[in-house]
Parts: sequence; C-alpha cells; structure tokens
Amino acid sequence: MSVKILAIESSCDETSAAVIQDGIVLSNIILSQSVHEIYGGVVPELASRAHQQHIISIVDRALKESKFDIKAMDAIAFTEGPGLLGALLVGISFSKGLALSMDIPLISVNHMQAHILAHFIDDPKPSFPFLCLTVSGGHTQIVKVTNYLDMEVLGETRDDAVGEAFDKTAKMLGLPYPGGHLIDSYAQEGNPSRFKFPRTEIEGCNYSFSGIKTAVLYFLRDEIKKDDNFIKNNLHDLCASIQYSLIDMLLDKLAFCAEKFGIRNIAIAGGVAANSELRKKISNMELTHNWKTFIPKIEYCTDNAAMIAIAAHFKYMNKDFADLSVTPEARLKM
Repeated sequence: MSVKILAIESSCDETSAAVIQDGIVLSNIILSQSVHEIYGGVVPELASRAHQQHIISIVDRALKESKFDIKAMDAIAFTEGPGLLGALLVGISFSKGLALSMDIPLISVNHMQAHILAHFIDDPKPSFPFLCLTVSGGHTQIVKVTNYLDMEVLGETRDDAVGEAFDKTAKMLGLPYPGGHLIDSYAQEGNPSRFKFPRTEIEGCNYSFSGIKTAVLYFLRDEIKKDDNFIKNNLHDLCASIQYSLIDMLLDKLAFCAEKFGIRNIAIAGGVAANSELRKKISNMELTHNWKTFIPKIEYCTDNAAMIAIAAHFKYMNKDFADLSVTPEARLKM
C-alpha cells in the first residue's frame, strides 16, 4: 500500500510543508521570515505570528506541487521540538486539527533527528552505524546513529552552538543577521592564517564555543582602538580566520570521536552543514582519515519539512504514532 504523509516544520523562523510518498519527497516548500533581520536575531512572538499567517498557503502549495489532495494523505507529521514554543505550537495545533478532522494518524518528529535522517532522502545514503556531526544555530552534537530510530548523543556543546558563534561574530564585524553565510562568503577571498584565535579544549567528544566569541570580541576591541577602520580593511581575512578556527574545532573533535568509537561512516547535518569550507574539509578527510563521508544537499541542511517527512516515513513504518495530548518540546530530547 502506498503511504503519503504531509509534514509541517515550524520550529523557528522557517514555515515549511512537504509531501512524501513511500519515502520519496514530492514537494518541499520553505518560506523564510525576513521580519527578524532588523532586530539582529529571531523574535519569538514575531516568528509565531508569521507561521500563523503563512502556514495555510504553504501547505496548499506543498499539496499542489505533489499533485495530491489533502484527502489522499495517510498521516500528518509535525516538528514537536526542540524549538521556539510559540512557533512549535502553531505547527502542532494545525497538524492536530488536520489529523483529527481526517481521522488519520498523527506523527511527532524530533527536529534534530530529522536533520540526521535527511541523509535518507537522496542517494548516496549512509550505512549503519555512522556518526553525524549535527551543527546549527541552536545545537552542536556528535551523534551515533545505529538505525533510523536509534540514535545516541556522544558529545555536544557545553554552552553555545557553533551556528550561534558564526552569527554572533558576524554581528561583531557589523554584518547583517543572519551573518553566518556572509562570513563564509567573505572568507573565500581571505587568508585563514592571518589572525589566530584560541580554541577551547574540553573533555571527551564535547564542544565549547563561548570562549572563541569572547576572544574575537576583545581582539576587535583592542584593534579598533588602534585603527577605526580595522574591520573594514581586514574583513576578508577576519572572516577567513574566524571560520577556520570554528571549523577546525568541529573537525578535530569529530576525528577524535570517530577514532574512539571506530566508526568510518561520517555525515554532517544542520544549517551549518551548508558552510562551503566545512563541506570541502570533511570531503578531504575522506582521504586523510579513510572515511566515507555523506553531505546533504543545501536545501536539506537548513530547516525544512522534507526532513520531517522522511523521519515521519520511518516512524509510520514502525507504527510510532502520537496522540492529541502531545505538546511542544522547547529543549532537546534524543
């Protein structure tokens, strides 16, 4: 029997809907919210209002692109968390209403697990077990994936996520929000060895990125005292040096963890997995570390409903359904 699932993602500032049929993504519509740019970060109340405003039209577009009617769906899936409570509530309430009115199963999906399972949308797909470096604005983790629904966090950030470090250092450089991708862009023409920033060493497979943010802040403060135009005159080298330090920290710890657990299948996921330097360096490590690496398409790195849909597909096959009492989870649970 063919199984069709409508999936909804509303954890932060992207409103997204996707339709999947037997594990094949038929549509994936994403609307990013530009309202947050002037505030230099996501405003939770504005995010939830924007989801309310756009969710019906986004779902409609996803259904039309899939060429299926809502009545053809066999289940409704949604992001239960982690994320912004108000934003999650919009997606959850909408999904509950649809599932209840159509008398079809409801499937709740962990946002971070969905990032990892995005690797199973297209070929090549990783073999089990594999390690996934899951990196975003809110999370930085190394996860051991034993099967589609069995994952273990081996290490994570003890303070700030690497995506936050990218965005916050970009803000220090005077770049508009979100600035992580701008650091990546400017770094293409910079010298990554020009400026040195200290790295925080922490036990096991864990990370810490608060220290490098502070180091960049004080470094810029001291240099601007000497030259008001220091950032402007050195922007490309600053971006390249900051990016080099952050990615080096990520991959050093990933290599340590891969060696410790004897795993050679390595994947990356999450918004920061779209960073061109990270993608290039982890591909190079396939040769230097005898790894087999897996890098998702850019469209499946940032928040999107296709990853929610593929996760829901595996949960449907396992008959892992939610009931109407399900509530949003603001914090991470794996």
